[in-house]
Amino acid sequence: MISSGRLAWVIILLVIVADQGLKFYIKTNFVHGEEQAILGLSWAFLRFEENNGMAFNWQFGGQYGKLILTFLRISAMIILAYFLRQALIENVRRATIIGFSLVLAGAGGNIIDSVFYGVLFSESLVDGSVAQFWPTDGGYAPLLFGAVVDMFYLPIWIGEYPDWFPFLGGKVFHFFRPVFNIADMAIFSGVILLIKEFLFGKQISGQPEYQTLEEE
Repeated sequence: MISSGRLAWVIILLVIVADQGLKFYIKTNFVHGEEQAILGLSWAFLRFEENNGMAFNWQFGGQYGKLILTFLRISAMIILAYFLRQALIENVRRATIIGFSLVLAGAGGNIIDSVFYGVLFSESLVDGSVAQFWPTDGGYAPLLFGAVVDMFYLPIWIGEYPDWFPFLGGKVFHFFRPVFNIADMAIFSGVILLIKEFLFGKQISGQPEYQTLEEE
């Protein structure tokens, strides 16, 4: 059976390669705001959006906010790497290793966008021009100020809040509005798995909290 350390590396590499590969394709083939249905579905689209904020396009205001967010992402990735290393040393349950690996990989995928994409790509426009990789006249933003590329848009249900609903009555309800990427999905899945492990890990299948590799 594959060791926990090797499993962590496999997860991290697969997530980052898949995330960056799809982002590169979207960035160099879609104009900003362009969307295409996935497998002909009416509720699932590839839609090219960029954001200067956090996962699922949540914003963190202004240029200074963007710079602070980039440094926070890098700091969080360093902390996550430390926790993953400690988890591997202590031979914790594999589910915990997988959770940390997913969050770390997702953070890494979005950090690559934030740090390097402004330098590596020209600006994505809405007038029919797609971005160029490594443009001769320079990228669209300085180092550390790149925008994160998002592409999954799932408008599964669109309706209206009932009139009696506080503050939002009569307004459009849109599920799921945020556009996201593979890195966001990895972060979300990893966090959910870590929460589950924190709450229920000791009781699952009667297994102890820590296991040696030989026992696995």
